Amino acid sequence: MKLSIAQSTELWRLLADASRLRLLLLLEAHQLSVAELTEITGLAQSRVSTHLGRLKRAGLVQAGRSGGGALYSLSPDRGRASELWAVMRERLEDPQAQLDRERASEVVRVRKHGQTWAESVAGRMELHYSPGRTWEATARALIGLLDLGDVLDIASGDGVLAELIAERARSVACADISAKVLGAARRRLGDPRNVAFTQADMSQLPYRDASFDHVFLMHALTYARKPEAVLAEAARCLRPGGRLIIATLSAHQHEAAMQAYDHVNLGVTAEMLGKWLGKAGLDVELCRITSRDPRPPYFEVVSALARRAVEASAGRRSN
Repeated sequence: MKLSIAQSTELWRLLADASRLRLLLLLEAHQLSVAELTEITGLAQSRVSTHLGRLKRAGLVQAGRSGGGALYSLSPDRGRASELWAVMRERLEDPQAQLDRERASEVVRVRKHGQTWAESVAGRMELHYSPGRTWEATARALIGLLDLGDVLDIASGDGVLAELIAERARSVACADISAKVLGAARRRLGDPRNVAFTQADMSQLPYRDASFDHVFLMHALTYARKPEAVLAEAARCLRPGGRLIIATLSAHQHEAAMQAYDHVNLGVTAEMLGKWLGKAGLDVELCRITSRDPRPPYFEVVSALARRAVEASAGRRSN
């Protein structure tokens, strides 16, 4: 089959991906579902689905039905990519591929023993899709337990958090430096009676001292040139007994990867964050790494929870 330069380039790009090659090698030996491929390879389910879609469009894999789900396998008619894959496959052997095959054999063995879906993914359930089972659904179910009082969401973005907590708060103040982003937040939330939007720099907030019961800094500190100053400003806004909730990237060295997101620093260690919170006059209840991305470069997230002491005195500052 003759190929144009564009067609040839497209095929080379298709097969110049290690993850897609792993999937092809697995599917030549077994019929496997997306969930099983996710379990075997450790790749994110969304990535597996995307790769399978490309391989299917190229004619290299096909999907069949088994019970309530789809099982993928190599296609007997592999289209334009067949000759190129045949050449590559003849010389392709890798320790990772052998490990994948061993895992696949175990997955297929377990499937044949008739385990339920929950039994088959036990211990790894959060990695697998199940209808309606999302982190958002879980958060919305749990949010009803909260009584947040007056809330300040610093660097609030387009209102995702505000939308989640508005019904459980007396008031929500969204502060963000971007008018465009705040406009998106207004559109997201409509016209809720208890949510206000203010364009402001997070290091110079236009709120009185001790105005809020809860202050959120969710993935905001990587946009701060002086994170310590932002923490001090957040602490100033807390009432006695109020809490500051933080999620931020742990310190890392992946500067190039962060350029697309406009980060101005490379994260902070849990130790340093704890010191800054103490210096801001807060009692630290939690400050540690709480999650790690499942894919390279494996960014880690530091979560912190700190409280202003009830006996702390706070003055008032005019707007």
